[in-house]
Amino acid sequence: MNAVIETILRHRSIRRFEERPLTDEQIRTIVECAQAASTSSYVQAYSIIGVKDPKKKQKLAELAGNQSYVAQNGHFFIFCADFHRHELIGGLEGKDVLPSLESTEKFMVALIDTALAAQNAAIAAESMGLGICYIGGLRNNLPEVCALLNVPKRVIPLFGLAVGYPAQMPDRKPRLPFEHVYHEDEYDQDRARLVEQLQRYNETVSTYYEQRTNGRRRDTWTGQMAEMLSRQVRMYMKEFVEGKGFNLR
Repeated sequence: MNAVIETILRHRSIRRFEERPLTDEQIRTIVECAQAASTSSYVQAYSIIGVKDPKKKQKLAELAGNQSYVAQNGHFFIFCADFHRHELIGGLEGKDVLPSLESTEKFMVALIDTALAAQNAAIAAESMGLGICYIGGLRNNLPEVCALLNVPKRVIPLFGLAVGYPAQMPDRKPRLPFEHVYHEDEYDQDRARLVEQLQRYNETVSTYYEQRTNGRRRDTWTGQMAEMLSRQVRMYMKEFVEGKGFNLR
């Protein structure tokens, strides 16, 4: 156990922040920590847009599903998969890079690079005593988000990261059990064991909600997931991604 591990294990999503902006030094430190993350073949296929303009933050909050903490936080970062600069590199170096940039493999590289950078940023922020909340709701209305932020082709805003001084400290949600997530040497496909693990986890999650809400809620995890996955959302994404020049080959 050390300070880094303790910071990681203390994580919880913060959805209410003090009215206190981050300093430029804090913002730079968080971004530099994001840049220190591993990157596939040194590609660095991401960019980060920091939003300070209150009007833009309010509009982003509306586009993300009226989530108030998108507008009310210390700083709002938007993490983007980015091959815009790499297309420019092709022209500078006289190389045909488009077949590679438009491949499914490079699409995955961009997604992974961006996620790794974002998680570094999140841990850095939490180590500074700040709270964070990932905002996937930006993908509800990506064309409008891109227009608002003047995002070019071959750049996709993937999610936001609201950062600030916590004005709440909710309980940490129980994660899946270790043995459910970690497989040794090969994937354990024992269906009976998987079902048993899910049932035990449902009990843990139900107890968490019951205690948190004084008995008003007793959701199960499988119930939540089945309900969510039975609804078709953001079904425009394939067309949008291809329109941005990703995942075409």
